[in-house]
Amino acid sequence: MTFGWCLSAAPVWKAPAEIPFGQLAVLELREDDPALPALPRPAEEKLGPFALRSVEPLSDGRGWRLTVQALRPGMAIIPAMDLGDTRRSPVLKINVPRTVPFGAPWMGVGGGQGDILPYVPFPWAWASLLGVPPLALALWLVRRWRRNSHARTLHHVRRVFAHHWPPKDSERATLDHAHEQGRDLLAARFGEEARSWGVAEFRLRQLEVWATWAQSLDAARFARKEPPFPPLKDLLKTLEGP
Repeated sequence: MTFGWCLSAAPVWKAPAEIPFGQLAVLELREDDPALPALPRPAEEKLGPFALRSVEPLSDGRGWRLTVQALRPGMAIIPAMDLGDTRRSPVLKINVPRTVPFGAPWMGVGGGQGDILPYVPFPWAWASLLGVPPLALALWLVRRWRRNSHARTLHHVRRVFAHHWPPKDSERATLDHAHEQGRDLLAARFGEEARSWGVAEFRLRQLEVWATWAQSLDAARFARKEPPFPPLKDLLKTLEGP
């Protein structure tokens, strides 16, 4: 960066010849006369048209490093500042060119219609692509859930049937409930028509143990012991397979 010195009485400014609009730059205000005390800290919050961003002492303690930002193009004038000990800083002039980085349109700060940023619509089409993976995952989960719904239903009715078989007593309500749970299990495995199968239909489909199941419930309703209730393991084993 090229710096130019202000040829006036101490204190003196050290500043670049130009500061691009909107960019930060460093100015130095120092006391060159070693017979005079170091400069007190400037109390200003703005330096003319420049916004003062930070103030740091110089390494030799003879002045201050001031970081400023140009907020207005044109010739910027920093007026003389009263430093509080009868010393005043000289007037400083710095050019702020209206530059355009990479050829982009220049937009001012608080200007007119020409300074309004162009409207950029939200890229909904591109943004919607972000939803494709979650949507695909959701569809896959729904299809998997629906495909396994029959297996879940069958698993549920198997557990319910196992909990009620064999019947705990020979009460008519207990026997009817066990019969209902068995029919629910058969319907879940073979379809709704299995609710009406009798002994002949069970044997026709090689479900001999279920034929015994139906006969044992009928016998229990009339206080008979034969045939006995078939074991739960044998009943469930016949329902395995495709």
